[in-house]
Amino acid sequence: MKKLLTIAAATLAATPALAHHPLNGAPMETFAHGALSGIGHPILGFDHLFFVAIMGVAALFTARRYMAPLAYVAAMLVGCGLMYAGIAMPMKETVIVLSLLVLGGVVLSGKGLSMTTALVLFAGFGLFHGSAFGDSIAGQEGGIGGAVLVGYLIGLGVAQYLVAIAAGWVAEKLLGATEASAINARLVGAMVAGVGVFLALEIAEGPILRVLVGA
Repeated sequence: MKKLLTIAAATLAATPALAHHPLNGAPMETFAHGALSGIGHPILGFDHLFFVAIMGVAALFTARRYMAPLAYVAAMLVGCGLMYAGIAMPMKETVIVLSLLVLGGVVLSGKGLSMTTALVLFAGFGLFHGSAFGDSIAGQEGGIGGAVLVGYLIGLGVAQYLVAIAAGWVAEKLLGATEASAINARLVGAMVAGVGVFLALEIAEGPILRVLVGA
């Protein structure tokens, strides 16, 4: 548990410096740029990385451990496409934090998800994560070409699916979590829920300070 908390603390500390800059701020101009950016965004953006990892652990205890994460990937790509078209999901940063709290809490509870519930949760939160990823292409000055967009979407989808499957494999093979009630699986859920609490406090900090200063 101490090792898990140390990893969480280190990645959160690194977030402001690393998140969402796989090309060091350079514009995406080729298919390769798009693919690299698509791969880098969910890995360097630790709010997304923690969610995809805990999703992979939660999927491990469903009837279709390899299929369930595809619901997230499909919805995430839709959300990204909608953002590219100028349609943003409301309060997406808040919902992304909520996704960590909810899915971390589910795994922490030690109870497996039914396939229907898993698909609904994964896809629902996927729309908001995808909308956040879409900010990168929607906000690029001068727009992006079709090849860049295709590369970006492929990179996003492949990277996150592999992370989810790998997280489930690590939980099962290395942590010995063969059932939802396993203590190591629940500890992972506690860690991700804790990250969600940390990020929620960060979001709440501004409004709380404004209220206090205004008072």
